[in-house]
Amino acid sequence: MGLKTEALTGGFAEPVFHAQSVFKMLMDGMARPGTIQTVQPDVAPPTPLGIAAGTIALTLCDHDTPVWLSQGLAKSAVPEWLGFHTGAPLTGEKAEARFAFTEAGIALSSFGLFASGTQEYPDRSTTIVIELADLEGGRRLALIGPGIQSVTEIAPIGLPETFLRLWTENRALFPRGVDIVLTAGKRFLCLPRTTKITATEI
Repeated sequence: MGLKTEALTGGFAEPVFHAQSVFKMLMDGMARPGTIQTVQPDVAPPTPLGIAAGTIALTLCDHDTPVWLSQGLAKSAVPEWLGFHTGAPLTGEKAEARFAFTEAGIALSSFGLFASGTQEYPDRSTTIVIELADLEGGRRLALIGPGIQSVTEIAPIGLPETFLRLWTENRALFPRGVDIVLTAGKRFLCLPRTTKITATEI
């Protein structure tokens, strides 16, 4: 399949219906951090963008939301696919991005370069969608905070060693800060900036 065809196909079959259902899943996910959600595999984004990440992109991105892509995504058919299906402008500046997408296996240096909003408008921040190898089977992390009854555990595979430090720095900015969605294939979970994440003792 040529780059052109890949960019023009693989969008939502029923855009309004699917976008609404995925938006509801994202809202539920943000309200209940760490809960794994599974999207119906209706979209076929170009590699290396995963199905859940592509579904989220189609749901949230539009011509008013600048998008930042990691290098592997930027070099693929993803920019054309996103542009064709959402009209979202791409930006090379992390601080300008409303949404950011990274493919699996890349190092995250800092969340501080992304937009963290302002005290008056904390929602003017970047939501970062990070593709991982899997959402289960990795190092166990404990989540506490709003939307979590006592504690929720997640065990994603492929988060960088520095993630906990980066996340602690992000939480210190509250009410500013980035929100994160971890994706793997058809599944995703949300980590809003209000969530405290710690390593669990084995």
